[in-house]
Amino acid sequence: MSDADTFRQETRAWLEENCPASMRRAVKSDKDQCWGGRNWVFESEDQKIWLERMAERGWTAPQWPVEYGGGGLSRQEAKILQEEMASIVARRPLESFGIDMLGPALFKFASEEQKQRFIPPIVRGEIRWCQGYSEPNAGSDLASLQTRADDQGDHYLVNGSKIWTSYADKSDWIFCLVRTDFDAPKHQGISFLLFDMASPGVSTNPIKLISGNSPFCETVFENVRVPKENLVGELNKGWDIAKYLLTHERQMIGGFGLSRAGSKSTGRTAAQVIGTSDGRLADGGLRADIAAFEIDEMAFALTVERVVDEAKAGQGTGAASSVLKLYGTELNKLRNELLMSIGGSGALPWGSEENATLAQHWLRSKGNSIEGGSSEIQLNIIAKRILGLPA
Repeated sequence: MSDADTFRQETRAWLEENCPASMRRAVKSDKDQCWGGRNWVFESEDQKIWLERMAERGWTAPQWPVEYGGGGLSRQEAKILQEEMASIVARRPLESFGIDMLGPALFKFASEEQKQRFIPPIVRGEIRWCQGYSEPNAGSDLASLQTRADDQGDHYLVNGSKIWTSYADKSDWIFCLVRTDFDAPKHQGISFLLFDMASPGVSTNPIKLISGNSPFCETVFENVRVPKENLVGELNKGWDIAKYLLTHERQMIGGFGLSRAGSKSTGRTAAQVIGTSDGRLADGGLRADIAAFEIDEMAFALTVERVVDEAKAGQGTGAASSVLKLYGTELNKLRNELLMSIGGSGALPWGSEENATLAQHWLRSKGNSIEGGSSEIQLNIIAKRILGLPA
């Protein structure tokens, strides 16, 4: 057997022995998936066990270096792990902005001391992070941000506010863009700070969306003291970090276009809800819409796989992340539209925040094309950086 075959067999056996049965089903809500952090209350003992076992192997971040707590796997091995988890519908042991966004930025820009301090706790799920980027007057034009960090000798004093801060009310730490030079051009006076959300002067207020859920918050900083050792990269060079991190955020949000492990396809859902005649849906129009969607979904999944492989091979993601973000969010919106059509009046009931219904998921999906950079912004990036069109 090849090394890959041996690794696959060993991984399959380990997952079979160590993944609890209750962790082998599709995630139903935010509470149903593990976010970790110092305030996290595990939904079950199995959820805790699954995180601990995967983190011990570094498989919460399988390709990160072993010296920082990661799994140290090769691209091929990480892909095999993903495939074997999918085959038993094993859920991801940890949802983490630290893994999906902050970690890659720390590896590229942080000091060695900062890497040793922050990356291993991310792998173990000990710190839950939120992102302090958008402001009331700095959304798509993010570089116009006005939250300031004034130099106070051994620390910065942060004042200002952020908006749409996902899970800020539940997070332990924030990675935050602040203005440190008000005289420089707007892109050149920004710095990248990390600080504890329990710091005096930090307050959050959940924002209820049309779906009835409140994943977003308004976050306010009033004279928040941040030690200078929490500055990542160079002073006033935070825009470079911000752009790099955004490519990972867009790729993460683009993942909305992929079906969750263990979930039924739209076609199977339609067959179950509506029924079939001679083995197919009687509604030809709906049948054609579902077929077109599932073809696009498969094409998108292959595109994601290709972009990820290229990035792991050192080619970077760059503007391709805008393609993933744009198309993935549009696919998720279309998926929810189809599910509402399939469900008909049965899709209208309203649930709770923890057990959202089809109607709530449909309404929530409308925000996908705004969050993380609107579709219009992504189209501009694609036009300029991929298609080479004139400004």
